[in-house]
Amino acid sequence: MSFMDDAKDRLGDAVDEHGEQIGGGVDKAGDLLDEKTGGKYGDQINSGADKGKDFLDGLDGKDDDIK
Repeated sequence: MSFMDDAKDRLGDAVDEHGEQIGGGVDKAGDLLDEKTGGKYGDQINSGADKGKDFLDGLDGKDDDIK
């Protein structure tokens, strides 16, 4: 198993176990970025956060861990 495959598997396991906390962290980071930019890029930040959460949630092939 290559390093990248192992890293993907480990990240997928972490998302399975702690998906809610990870999703909350991504949202919190997006809120901080939005605040720091004065709300100027809010739509783009929210879109990026949603895409990131979707990617992380799909690592195990199921869309069930991050809300």
